[in-house]
Amino acid sequence: MGLNETPRGDRIHIALFGRRNAGKSSIVNALTGQELAIVSDVKGTTTDPVFKAMELLPLGPVVMIDTPGLDDEGELGEKRVKKAKEVLRKTDIALVIADAETGITEFEQGILDLIRERKLPYLIVYNKTDLAGRVRAEDNDHACFVSAVTKEGIFGLKEAIGKLLPEEEQPRQIVGDLISPGDFVVLVVPIDSAAPKGRLILPQQQTIRDILEHNACSVAVKESELEQTLKDLGKKPALVITDSQAFEQVAAIVPEDIPLTSFSILFARYKGDLMEEVKGARAAGHLKDGSRVLIAEGCTHHRQCDDIGTVKIPRWLTEYTGKQLVFETSSGSTFPEDLSGYDLIVHCGGCMLNPKEMKHRIASSVKAEVPIVNYGVLIAAMKGILNRSLQPLGL
Repeated sequence: MGLNETPRGDRIHIALFGRRNAGKSSIVNALTGQELAIVSDVKGTTTDPVFKAMELLPLGPVVMIDTPGLDDEGELGEKRVKKAKEVLRKTDIALVIADAETGITEFEQGILDLIRERKLPYLIVYNKTDLAGRVRAEDNDHACFVSAVTKEGIFGLKEAIGKLLPEEEQPRQIVGDLISPGDFVVLVVPIDSAAPKGRLILPQQQTIRDILEHNACSVAVKESELEQTLKDLGKKPALVITDSQAFEQVAAIVPEDIPLTSFSILFARYKGDLMEEVKGARAAGHLKDGSRVLIAEGCTHHRQCDDIGTVKIPRWLTEYTGKQLVFETSSGSTFPEDLSGYDLIVHCGGCMLNPKEMKHRIASSVKAEVPIVNYGVLIAAMKGILNRSLQPLGL
Protein backbone atom coordinates (compact mmCIF):
# COMPACT_ATOMS: atom_id res chain seq x y z
CA MET A 1 0.00 0.00 0.00
CA GLY A 2 1.31 3.44 -0.91
CA LEU A 3 0.93 6.64 1.10
CA ASN A 4 -1.70 7.87 -1.38
CA GLU A 5 -3.88 4.79 -1.07
CA THR A 6 -6.75 4.52 1.40
CA PRO A 7 -6.46 1.39 3.60
CA ARG A 8 -9.44 -0.98 3.60
CA GLY A 9 -9.98 -0.31 7.31
CA ASP A 10 -10.57 3.38 6.59
CA ARG A 11 -13.00 2.86 3.70
CA ILE A 12 -16.78 2.99 3.96
CA HIS A 13 -18.06 -0.60 3.87
CA ILE A 14 -21.16 -1.09 1.69
CA ALA A 15 -22.65 -4.59 1.92
CA LEU A 16 -25.22 -6.12 -0.44
CA PHE A 17 -27.66 -8.72 0.91
CA GLY A 18 -30.42 -10.67 -0.80
CA ARG A 19 -31.57 -14.00 -2.15
CA ARG A 20 -29.61 -16.02 -4.69
CA ASN A 21 -29.98 -14.63 -8.20
CA ALA A 22 -31.56 -11.36 -7.01
CA GLY A 23 -28.75 -9.59 -8.84
CA LYS A 24 -26.37 -8.58 -6.05
CA SER A 25 -23.27 -9.18 -8.15
CA SER A 26 -24.86 -7.41 -11.13
CA ILE A 27 -25.62 -4.40 -8.93
CA VAL A 28 -21.97 -4.29 -7.80
CA ASN A 29 -20.86 -4.27 -11.43
CA ALA A 30 -23.42 -1.62 -12.40
CA LEU A 31 -22.45 0.65 -9.50
CA THR A 32 -18.75 0.42 -10.28
CA GLY A 33 -18.96 0.34 -14.06
CA GLN A 34 -16.60 -2.64 -13.94
CA GLU A 35 -16.91 -6.41 -14.12
CA LEU A 36 -15.74 -6.88 -10.53
CA ALA A 37 -18.11 -9.68 -9.56
CA ILE A 38 -18.87 -12.93 -11.39
CA VAL A 39 -22.42 -12.92 -12.76
CA SER A 40 -24.29 -16.11 -13.68
CA ASP A 41 -27.86 -17.32 -14.09
CA VAL A 42 -26.90 -20.24 -11.85
CA LYS A 43 -28.08 -19.66 -8.29
CA GLY A 44 -25.39 -19.49 -5.60
CA THR A 45 -22.49 -18.23 -7.74
CA THR A 46 -21.27 -16.12 -4.81
CA THR A 47 -20.31 -18.67 -2.14
CA ASP A 48 -18.42 -16.44 0.31
CA PRO A 49 -18.40 -12.70 0.99
CA VAL A 50 -16.35 -10.94 -1.69
CA PHE A 51 -14.62 -7.65 -0.82
CA LYS A 52 -13.80 -5.09 -3.54
CA ALA A 53 -11.96 -1.87 -2.68
CA MET A 54 -12.81 0.94 -5.09
CA GLU A 55 -13.84 4.57 -5.49
CA LEU A 56 -17.58 5.31 -5.57
CA LEU A 57 -18.66 8.89 -6.09
CA PRO A 58 -19.92 10.82 -4.22
CA LEU A 59 -18.69 8.76 -1.22
CA GLY A 60 -15.06 8.30 -2.30
CA PRO A 61 -13.03 5.25 -1.17
CA VAL A 62 -15.33 2.32 -0.31
CA VAL A 63 -15.32 -1.45 0.05
CA MET A 64 -18.19 -3.21 -1.74
CA ILE A 65 -19.12 -6.52 -0.08
CA ASP A 66 -21.02 -9.04 -2.20
CA THR A 67 -22.54 -11.69 0.09
CA PRO A 68 -23.92 -15.23 -0.50
CA GLY A 69 -27.66 -15.63 -1.05
CA LEU A 70 -29.82 -15.55 2.07
CA ASP A 71 -31.94 -18.42 0.72
CA ASP A 72 -28.99 -20.78 0.21
CA GLU A 73 -29.92 -24.35 1.10
CA GLY A 74 -28.46 -27.34 2.93
CA GLU A 75 -25.79 -27.51 5.62
CA LEU A 76 -23.25 -25.67 3.46
CA GLY A 77 -25.89 -23.11 2.57
CA GLU A 78 -26.53 -22.44 6.27
CA LYS A 79 -22.84 -21.74 6.77
CA ARG A 80 -22.84 -19.33 3.82
CA VAL A 81 -25.88 -17.50 5.18
CA LYS A 82 -24.14 -17.26 8.55
CA LYS A 83 -21.11 -15.72 6.82
CA ALA A 84 -23.37 -13.22 5.08
CA LYS A 85 -24.93 -12.15 8.37
CA GLU A 86 -21.49 -11.82 10.00
CA VAL A 87 -20.73 -9.13 7.42
CA LEU A 88 -23.16 -6.87 9.31
CA ARG A 89 -20.46 -6.45 11.96
CA LYS A 90 -18.39 -4.36 9.57
CA THR A 91 -21.16 -2.78 7.49
CA ASP A 92 -21.50 1.00 7.33
CA ILE A 93 -24.26 1.00 4.67
CA ALA A 94 -26.52 -1.97 3.85
CA LEU A 95 -28.19 -2.56 0.48
CA VAL A 96 -30.92 -5.21 0.50
CA ILE A 97 -31.40 -6.41 -3.09
CA ALA A 98 -34.87 -7.73 -3.93
CA ASP A 99 -36.30 -9.03 -7.18
CA ALA A 100 -38.75 -6.41 -8.50
CA GLU A 101 -41.18 -9.15 -9.51
CA THR A 102 -41.46 -10.96 -6.18
CA GLY A 103 -40.63 -8.09 -3.83
CA ILE A 104 -39.81 -8.65 -0.16
CA THR A 105 -39.91 -12.24 1.08
CA GLU A 106 -39.11 -13.77 4.47
CA PHE A 107 -35.40 -13.82 3.57
CA GLU A 108 -35.12 -10.08 2.90
CA GLN A 109 -37.37 -9.35 5.87
CA GLY A 110 -35.06 -11.33 8.15
CA ILE A 111 -31.97 -9.35 7.19
CA LEU A 112 -33.94 -6.07 7.30
CA ASP A 113 -34.91 -6.82 10.90
CA LEU A 114 -31.24 -7.31 11.80
CA ILE A 115 -30.22 -4.14 9.95
CA ARG A 116 -32.86 -2.05 11.70
CA GLU A 117 -31.97 -3.61 15.06
CA ARG A 118 -28.39 -2.42 14.53
CA LYS A 119 -29.65 0.98 13.33
CA LEU A 120 -27.58 0.79 10.14
CA PRO A 121 -28.26 3.12 7.21
CA TYR A 122 -29.89 1.03 4.47
CA LEU A 123 -31.70 0.96 1.14
CA ILE A 124 -34.02 -1.64 -0.35
CA VAL A 125 -33.01 -1.99 -3.99
CA TYR A 126 -35.65 -3.52 -6.27
CA ASN A 127 -33.71 -4.94 -9.20
CA LYS A 128 -34.78 -6.25 -12.63
CA THR A 129 -37.35 -3.50 -13.31
CA ASP A 130 -36.66 -4.08 -17.03
CA LEU A 131 -38.40 -7.44 -16.65
CA ALA A 132 -41.03 -6.83 -14.01
CA GLY A 133 -41.61 -3.11 -13.65
CA ARG A 134 -42.16 -1.72 -10.17
CA VAL A 135 -43.77 -3.66 -7.37
CA ARG A 136 -45.20 -1.97 -4.29
CA ALA A 137 -42.29 -0.93 -2.10
CA GLU A 138 -42.05 -2.42 1.39
CA ASP A 139 -40.59 0.85 2.69
CA ASN A 140 -40.96 3.87 0.40
CA ASP A 141 -38.51 5.97 2.41
CA HIS A 142 -35.72 3.49 1.70
CA ALA A 143 -36.72 2.15 -1.72
CA CYS A 144 -34.81 2.38 -5.01
CA PHE A 145 -35.86 0.81 -8.33
CA VAL A 146 -33.13 -0.22 -10.76
CA SER A 147 -32.17 -2.47 -13.62
CA ALA A 148 -28.61 -3.72 -13.42
CA VAL A 149 -28.90 -4.77 -17.08
CA THR A 150 -30.13 -1.49 -18.62
CA LYS A 151 -28.54 0.67 -15.88
CA GLU A 152 -31.87 2.41 -15.30
CA GLY A 153 -31.92 3.93 -11.81
CA ILE A 154 -28.23 3.22 -11.09
CA PHE A 155 -27.26 6.90 -10.98
CA GLY A 156 -30.13 7.56 -8.59
CA LEU A 157 -29.01 4.63 -6.44
CA LYS A 158 -25.52 6.13 -6.19
CA GLU A 159 -26.99 9.45 -5.14
CA ALA A 160 -29.18 7.76 -2.54
CA ILE A 161 -26.20 5.86 -1.13
CA GLY A 162 -24.23 9.10 -0.93
CA LYS A 163 -26.90 10.66 1.29
CA LEU A 164 -27.00 7.79 3.77
CA LEU A 165 -23.77 8.22 5.68
CA PRO A 166 -23.75 11.29 7.95
CA GLU A 167 -20.50 13.21 8.26
CA GLU A 168 -18.65 12.72 11.52
CA GLU A 169 -18.97 15.70 13.83
CA GLN A 170 -15.26 15.45 14.52
CA PRO A 171 -13.22 13.57 11.88
CA ARG A 172 -11.10 10.81 13.40
CA GLN A 173 -7.40 11.56 13.61
CA ILE A 174 -4.49 9.33 14.52
CA VAL A 175 -2.16 12.00 15.83
CA GLY A 176 -3.06 15.28 14.09
CA ASP A 177 -4.91 16.75 17.07
CA LEU A 178 -1.89 16.17 19.33
CA ILE A 179 0.62 18.17 17.27
CA SER A 180 0.99 21.61 15.67
CA PRO A 181 2.31 22.72 12.27
CA GLY A 182 6.12 22.68 12.22
CA ASP A 183 6.44 20.15 15.05
CA PHE A 184 8.95 17.31 14.92
CA VAL A 185 7.52 13.85 15.63
CA VAL A 186 9.96 10.97 16.05
CA LEU A 187 8.73 7.52 15.02
CA VAL A 188 10.62 4.53 16.38
CA VAL A 189 10.33 1.73 13.82
CA PRO A 190 12.21 -1.51 14.58
CA ILE A 191 13.48 -3.35 11.52
CA ASP A 192 13.85 -6.99 12.52
CA SER A 193 12.97 -10.42 11.15
CA ALA A 194 9.27 -9.77 11.76
CA ALA A 195 9.24 -6.51 9.79
CA PRO A 196 7.82 -6.79 6.23
CA LYS A 197 10.46 -6.65 3.51
CA GLY A 198 10.72 -3.37 1.64
CA ARG A 199 7.92 -1.49 3.39
CA LEU A 200 6.55 -0.19 6.66
CA ILE A 201 3.53 -1.75 8.36
CA LEU A 202 0.16 -0.07 7.91
CA PRO A 203 -0.10 1.83 11.24
CA GLN A 204 3.32 3.39 10.61
CA GLN A 205 2.36 4.45 7.09
CA GLN A 206 -0.94 5.92 8.23
CA THR A 207 0.69 7.82 11.09
CA ILE A 208 3.28 9.34 8.78
CA ARG A 209 0.53 10.41 6.40
CA ASP A 210 -1.47 12.01 9.23
CA ILE A 211 1.61 13.92 10.43
CA LEU A 212 2.28 15.24 6.92
CA GLU A 213 -1.35 16.26 6.47
CA HIS A 214 -1.04 18.42 9.59
CA ASN A 215 2.08 20.17 8.29
CA ALA A 216 4.43 18.62 10.83
CA CYS A 217 7.69 16.76 10.25
CA SER A 218 8.11 13.03 10.87
CA VAL A 219 11.52 11.52 11.59
CA ALA A 220 11.61 7.71 11.44
CA VAL A 221 14.45 5.87 13.18
CA LYS A 222 15.29 2.43 14.51
CA GLU A 223 15.51 2.09 18.25
CA SER A 224 19.29 1.71 17.98
CA GLU A 225 19.56 5.18 16.41
CA LEU A 226 17.06 6.95 18.68
CA GLU A 227 19.40 8.38 21.31
CA GLN A 228 21.74 9.98 18.75
CA THR A 229 18.79 11.27 16.71
CA LEU A 230 17.33 13.08 19.71
CA LYS A 231 20.70 14.79 20.23
CA ASP A 232 21.02 15.71 16.54
CA LEU A 233 17.55 17.24 16.16
CA GLY A 234 18.55 20.47 17.85
CA LYS A 235 15.10 20.84 19.46
CA LYS A 236 12.78 18.66 21.50
CA PRO A 237 10.33 16.64 19.45
CA ALA A 238 6.69 17.34 20.19
CA LEU A 239 6.10 13.61 20.49
CA VAL A 240 7.85 10.24 20.23
CA ILE A 241 5.77 7.32 18.93
CA THR A 242 7.21 3.84 19.25
CA ASP A 243 6.40 0.34 18.14
CA SER A 244 5.04 -1.43 21.22
CA GLN A 245 7.69 -4.14 21.17
CA ALA A 246 10.41 -1.53 21.73
CA PHE A 247 8.45 0.34 24.41
CA GLU A 248 10.70 -0.49 27.36
CA GLN A 249 13.95 0.33 25.52
CA VAL A 250 12.56 3.55 24.07
CA ALA A 251 11.14 4.72 27.42
CA ALA A 252 14.61 4.40 28.96
CA ILE A 253 16.08 6.64 26.24
CA VAL A 254 13.41 9.35 25.89
CA PRO A 255 13.62 12.00 28.65
CA GLU A 256 10.57 12.34 30.88
CA ASP A 257 9.86 15.85 29.56
CA ILE A 258 9.30 14.53 26.02
CA PRO A 259 5.82 13.03 25.44
CA LEU A 260 5.93 9.33 24.57
CA THR A 261 3.26 6.94 23.31
CA SER A 262 2.89 4.03 20.90
CA PHE A 263 1.26 3.28 17.56
CA SER A 264 -1.06 0.75 19.24
CA ILE A 265 -2.29 3.23 21.82
CA LEU A 266 -2.99 5.80 19.12
CA PHE A 267 -4.92 3.21 17.12
CA ALA A 268 -6.90 2.13 20.18
CA ARG A 269 -8.15 5.71 20.32
CA TYR A 270 -8.50 6.03 16.53
CA LYS A 271 -10.83 3.12 15.88
CA GLY A 272 -11.59 1.41 19.16
CA ASP A 273 -12.33 2.38 22.75
CA LEU A 274 -9.12 3.38 24.51
CA MET A 275 -10.59 3.73 27.98
CA GLU A 276 -12.19 0.28 27.80
CA GLU A 277 -8.82 -1.14 26.76
CA VAL A 278 -7.07 0.61 29.63
CA LYS A 279 -9.52 -1.17 31.93
CA GLY A 280 -8.56 -4.41 30.22
CA ALA A 281 -4.86 -3.77 30.79
CA ARG A 282 -5.43 -3.24 34.48
CA ALA A 283 -7.58 -6.36 34.69
CA ALA A 284 -4.70 -8.40 33.29
CA GLY A 285 -2.89 -8.08 36.60
CA HIS A 286 -5.69 -10.03 38.31
CA LEU A 287 -5.53 -13.18 36.19
CA LYS A 288 -5.30 -16.48 38.03
CA ASP A 289 -3.85 -19.91 37.34
CA GLY A 290 -5.90 -21.52 34.57
CA SER A 291 -7.35 -18.22 33.29
CA ARG A 292 -8.21 -18.40 29.57
CA VAL A 293 -6.78 -15.65 27.38
CA LEU A 294 -7.85 -15.12 23.78
CA ILE A 295 -5.22 -13.57 21.49
CA ALA A 296 -7.23 -12.07 18.61
CA GLU A 297 -5.90 -10.54 15.39
CA GLY A 298 -7.78 -8.78 12.62
CA CYS A 299 -5.70 -10.18 9.78
CA THR A 300 -3.91 -13.35 8.79
CA HIS A 301 -0.18 -13.28 8.22
CA HIS A 302 2.84 -15.55 8.12
CA ARG A 303 3.93 -16.33 11.68
CA GLN A 304 7.57 -15.65 12.56
CA CYS A 305 9.44 -17.80 15.07
CA ASP A 306 9.11 -15.02 17.68
CA ASP A 307 5.63 -13.86 16.62
CA ILE A 308 4.17 -11.16 18.86
CA GLY A 309 0.69 -12.66 19.09
CA THR A 310 1.48 -16.32 19.58
CA VAL A 311 4.88 -16.12 21.30
CA LYS A 312 5.83 -12.76 22.81
CA ILE A 313 2.50 -11.68 24.34
CA PRO A 314 1.90 -15.09 25.98
CA ARG A 315 5.47 -15.10 27.32
CA TRP A 316 5.34 -11.55 28.65
CA LEU A 317 1.86 -11.97 30.16
CA THR A 318 2.89 -15.19 31.90
CA GLU A 319 5.96 -13.46 33.36
CA TYR A 320 3.90 -10.39 34.33
CA THR A 321 1.19 -12.32 36.17
CA GLY A 322 3.32 -15.19 37.44
CA LYS A 323 0.41 -17.50 36.63
CA GLN A 324 -0.09 -20.54 34.43
CA LEU A 325 -2.44 -19.23 31.75
CA VAL A 326 -4.30 -20.94 28.91
CA PHE A 327 -3.91 -19.16 25.54
CA GLU A 328 -6.13 -19.48 22.48
CA THR A 329 -5.93 -17.57 19.20
CA SER A 330 -8.22 -16.26 16.48
CA SER A 331 -7.35 -14.32 13.33
CA GLY A 332 -8.84 -12.58 10.32
CA SER A 333 -12.62 -12.24 10.12
CA THR A 334 -13.06 -15.03 12.68
CA PHE A 335 -14.00 -13.79 16.14
CA PRO A 336 -15.78 -16.09 18.62
CA GLU A 337 -19.49 -15.46 19.12
CA ASP A 338 -19.37 -16.90 22.63
CA LEU A 339 -16.79 -15.07 24.75
CA SER A 340 -18.13 -16.11 28.13
CA GLY A 341 -15.39 -18.68 28.75
CA TYR A 342 -12.53 -16.18 28.52
CA ASP A 343 -10.99 -14.13 31.31
CA LEU A 344 -9.16 -11.67 29.03
CA ILE A 345 -9.07 -10.79 25.33
CA VAL A 346 -5.84 -9.36 23.94
CA HIS A 347 -6.45 -7.86 20.51
CA CYS A 348 -4.06 -6.50 17.89
CA GLY A 349 -4.26 -2.82 16.90
CA GLY A 350 -6.93 -3.66 14.33
CA CYS A 351 -5.30 -1.74 11.48
CA MET A 352 -6.96 -4.05 8.90
CA LEU A 353 -10.41 -3.76 10.53
CA ASN A 354 -12.77 -0.86 10.01
CA PRO A 355 -14.01 1.02 13.11
CA LYS A 356 -17.41 -0.67 12.88
CA GLU A 357 -15.86 -4.15 13.19
CA MET A 358 -13.38 -3.14 15.90
CA LYS A 359 -16.07 -1.50 18.00
CA HIS A 360 -18.32 -4.53 17.53
CA ARG A 361 -15.60 -6.77 18.96
CA ILE A 362 -15.09 -4.47 21.92
CA ALA A 363 -18.84 -4.18 22.52
CA SER A 364 -19.19 -7.97 22.37
CA SER A 365 -16.48 -8.30 25.00
CA VAL A 366 -18.09 -5.71 27.25
CA LYS A 367 -21.48 -7.40 26.88
CA ALA A 368 -19.89 -10.73 27.89
CA GLU A 369 -18.17 -8.96 30.81
CA VAL A 370 -14.75 -10.02 29.54
CA PRO A 371 -11.96 -7.39 29.73
CA ILE A 372 -10.38 -6.52 26.37
CA VAL A 373 -7.08 -4.77 25.65
CA ASN A 374 -4.87 -4.30 22.59
CA TYR A 375 -1.23 -5.27 22.28
CA GLY A 376 0.28 -1.83 22.83
CA VAL A 377 -1.85 -0.86 25.82
CA LEU A 378 -1.10 -4.19 27.50
CA ILE A 379 2.63 -3.99 26.80
CA ALA A 380 2.78 -0.47 28.26
CA ALA A 381 1.01 -1.73 31.38
CA MET A 382 3.30 -4.76 31.73
CA LYS A 383 6.38 -2.53 31.37
CA GLY A 384 5.08 -0.07 33.97
CA ILE A 385 4.79 2.88 31.57
CA LEU A 386 1.07 2.94 30.77
CA ASN A 387 0.40 6.20 32.63
CA ARG A 388 3.27 7.92 30.85
CA SER A 389 2.10 6.67 27.43
CA LEU A 390 -1.42 8.02 28.03
CA GLN A 391 -0.29 11.50 29.08
CA PRO A 392 0.17 12.82 25.50
CA LEU A 393 -3.49 12.01 24.90
CA GLY A 394 -4.53 14.05 27.93
CA LEU A 395 -5.41 10.98 29.99
